[in-house]
Amino acid sequence: MSAKQDRILIFGAGVIGSMYAIKLIEAGFDVTLFAHANRFKSLRENGLQYKEKGTVRSIQVKVIDTLENDDVYDFIFVTVRYDRSESALFTLKENQSKNIVTMTSNSIGFSSWLDIVGDRLLPAFPGFGGQIIDGVLHARFQPKILGATAFGEINGEATERVEKLATLFKTAKLPYVIKKDMQSYLITHSVSDIALLSFLPAENKKTAETQKTARQITVTLKAYLRAIQQAGVSMDPPLLKIALKMPNLFLDLFFMAWLRTNMVRDMMLPDYANRANHEIGQLRNDLMKFLSQNEKHPV
Repeated sequence: MSAKQDRILIFGAGVIGSMYAIKLIEAGFDVTLFAHANRFKSLRENGLQYKEKGTVRSIQVKVIDTLENDDVYDFIFVTVRYDRSESALFTLKENQSKNIVTMTSNSIGFSSWLDIVGDRLLPAFPGFGGQIIDGVLHARFQPKILGATAFGEINGEATERVEKLATLFKTAKLPYVIKKDMQSYLITHSVSDIALLSFLPAENKKTAETQKTARQITVTLKAYLRAIQQAGVSMDPPLLKIALKMPNLFLDLFFMAWLRTNMVRDMMLPDYANRANHEIGQLRNDLMKFLSQNEKHPV
C-alpha cells in the first residue's frame, strides 16, 4: 500500500499530535486531526501553524470534532495525556478502525485499555515535545537516539501491522525503535517522569535550581527504580541500572544541571509543569496499584 493510500487519524491536536501531523502530511499521507473547541476552530481557520527557523509557517490539515463509527483509518494515533487516555479510547470503542496506537506513558499495564478496544491496541511512545503558544507549535526535537518513537506489540511479536507502522515512519523520515516489551519500557519511562516532574514548581523558577529539588528527584527516582525492579520489570533503558549504583551526590549534580537547562526554564516550568499535575498524579497512583498487584511493597 503506498503512502498516499494510508489514512491516518490523529486523535488529539496538542503538541505531539500536531508534530506527527506535520511530518506525515509532508510525507504524503492522508492525515486527519481530531480536535475540540478553540483548537478545532484555529486549525480550520488558520491551518496547522508551526515555527520553523524563526518563521511561522502553516500547513493545511483536515480536522474533525466528531468521529463516525464507519469512518475507518489504517491507523489511529491517540496523542492525549495519560490521564485522558481511557476517555479517548472509549470515544474510539465503536469505531471500526483496526489499529489504535496509544502514544503516552503507562504505569500499570494494558488490561483496562484492552477491555475497551481489544487487540486493536498497539502501544507506543512519542519521540519529541514542545509547546503550543497562541496557536503556534514550537517543536522541541531531541537527538535521534533519544527522540525515536517506540512501539511494539504487547506480546512482543513481530506482526504485519508493526512492519507497516515501521514503513510509515521510514517514509515520513521519523526515527523509531521496535520494542519487545512495551510494558516495561512504558513503566520505566513513567518512573522517570514521576521523579523528574513531581518536584517542578509551578511558578517559582528559582526553586527548581536548588540542591534540595535535585535531591528529591534523586531519592524518588532511585526508590521507584528499585520498586519496579523488584516487581519484575525489565528496566528500559538498561542504563538506568547504573543510576541505582551511583552516589546520590553525583545524581544531584546531574539533576541540578538539568533543572537549569533552557528546556526546563523556557518550556517545562511555565507550561508542562502547570498542566501535567493530573497526569503525573495518575501515573503515580497507577504505579502504586501495579506494585501492589505484584505483591511488592510500594515506595
